[in-house]
Amino acid sequence: MVVQTRLSDDEIDRVFHALAAATRRDILRRAIEAEHSVSALARSYDMSFAAVQKHVAVLEAAGLIIKRAEGRERLVRADPAMIARARALLARYEEMWRARIDRLDALLSEDPSPEPIAHEGD
Repeated sequence: MVVQTRLSDDEIDRVFHALAAATRRDILRRAIEAEHSVSALARSYDMSFAAVQKHVAVLEAAGLIIKRAEGRERLVRADPAMIARARALLARYEEMWRARIDRLDALLSEDPSPEPIAHEGD
């Protein structure tokens, strides 16, 4: 079985969109800690059950959480594989920026004294 590690552009957009809202980040944090029912999650927020369901749907569409039915309840838990893929993307961005900073540091540490410009008549 081939496991995809890189995120497509659409997946990246969905992940960043999902993580753009504080409520969704908090729901994801809770889902990482333990599996929760959507109704239990809804009781934790000062918003309607429908609003929490919408947040859960955004996280699910991004692949960050998995929702399953157990009887009449819908349980959500984090998807560690997608979180690992998102983390790998951020690590690549970090490596890119560290390399740029290292190049900038190298340029700045070169001999900073430029040759004087000769003017006509000097």
